Amino acid sequence: MKPFFFASTAAIALAGTALTGPAHANEYAPAMENFLESQIRSWAQSDVIVAAINAQNVATGGYDQSMIDQLDTQWRAEVGTDSTPTITPVLDNDAAGFLRGQVDQLDGVITEVFIMDAHGLNVAASGITSDYWQGDEAKFSKTYGVGADAYHLGDIELDESSGEYQGQISLTISDPATGQAIGAMTVGVNADALM
Repeated sequence: MKPFFFASTAAIALAGTALTGPAHANEYAPAMENFLESQIRSWAQSDVIVAAINAQNVATGGYDQSMIDQLDTQWRAEVGTDSTPTITPVLDNDAAGFLRGQVDQLDGVITEVFIMDAHGLNVAASGITSDYWQGDEAKFSKTYGVGADAYHLGDIELDESSGEYQGQISLTISDPATGQAIGAMTVGVNADALM
């Protein structure tokens, strides 16, 4: 499926701009905001996502920074190996299957998608991320750290996980039952689709 839903906005925002390397998010912001509203918000608070984050928040609620750092180190050591006891549960759960379904539906427009708990630890992902803890990054601190309606548009960069130029759209995930922020989600969008 060709991303026609925001091509005109992107064309106006990018008139005269070519993708020759990393660009600043402000050049792509209109297209990224349009994609957030037209394609992501409709499924971002799905029951399967909210349930997975709530369950992990219960499990990880007592983790301190030392435990988080240890898990992140384990994750990084497992990337690219055959033994992945830290990574596998994040890729093999109902929420991860749901996220892969969203990637498949948009046929190459989304490069990756993952959800995080209240610490910024991965809960579910469409594919392996380079690290487990996102809590020290803007994708988490400028969403969950700000509140229920927050979102963050990242710069267009070469993503080491996917190997593609992408822009990351991150947003707070709230529990519809309480309105409280419970975690965050990041969606990587192929930079070519934003042009």
